[in-house]
Amino acid sequence: MKEKIVLSKAQETLLIPLFSKAGKNPVLDDIKANQILSQVSYDFSSLKVPQKTQITLCLRAKQLDRFTALFLEKHPNAIILHLGCGLDSRCLRLDHDKALWFDLDMPDVIELRRKFFSENENYRMIASSVTDLEWIRQIPDEDRPVLVLAEGLLMYLHEEEVKGLFLALNHRFSNCSIIFDVFSLYTVSRIQSHPSLQKTGAEIYWGLDDPHQIENWKPGFTLLEEWFFSQSPDIKNLNWFYRLMFRLTASIKMARNAQRLLYYRL
Repeated sequence: MKEKIVLSKAQETLLIPLFSKAGKNPVLDDIKANQILSQVSYDFSSLKVPQKTQITLCLRAKQLDRFTALFLEKHPNAIILHLGCGLDSRCLRLDHDKALWFDLDMPDVIELRRKFFSENENYRMIASSVTDLEWIRQIPDEDRPVLVLAEGLLMYLHEEEVKGLFLALNHRFSNCSIIFDVFSLYTVSRIQSHPSLQKTGAEIYWGLDDPHQIENWKPGFTLLEEWFFSQSPDIKNLNWFYRLMFRLTASIKMARNAQRLLYYRL
């Protein structure tokens, strides 16, 4: 029997990456996404997800997988925090036998997630708004390196909420890094016309042009890497049109900066 999905308008956005990762594509082979998609009762065509968006979301997920895998290779006993996890299966795509992995999302999202994912001794789910910072107390205060992933999340917050989150993570953990995707200010001003956002009613609030601005939030905050989608090694697997599109994107600063991944040490 298929699971009926009932979410708020904003939380419907989690279905966009799920649908994108489940489709046949040359970037990401997400078996779990396909399994979930086959079990839920929802008219995914109503999301009107453009193919370009589907490809971008898969490129983003694949690169976050790479960053996380490299972190775990260097710190196999790390703590991984995936904020705004939705129905993503990164916890299954990557081996983390010695690490502690926590997936966090809104209570109704986690309730749905528990129908498809099971906790074990090194994997836990946390039901909380990311801005209700009390959830941080549920993470063990151990002497382990911490990697925080915020995929498709922070743009839905206001800047003061993002800053508060970063400061709270810095206060709680002595060795913490964070990777997230961010829009440019120009993209934020235009993206509400995206058909999927119009369908879900979700609103985008935060964008960033100069990534070094975050370094001013507190001494010690350090930008480690700014990664552009045009850098993805998976572009070579796309058809000629998208290979050309990303080649052009790399040569135009406004297009290149529209959305990228930022990696900080807090």
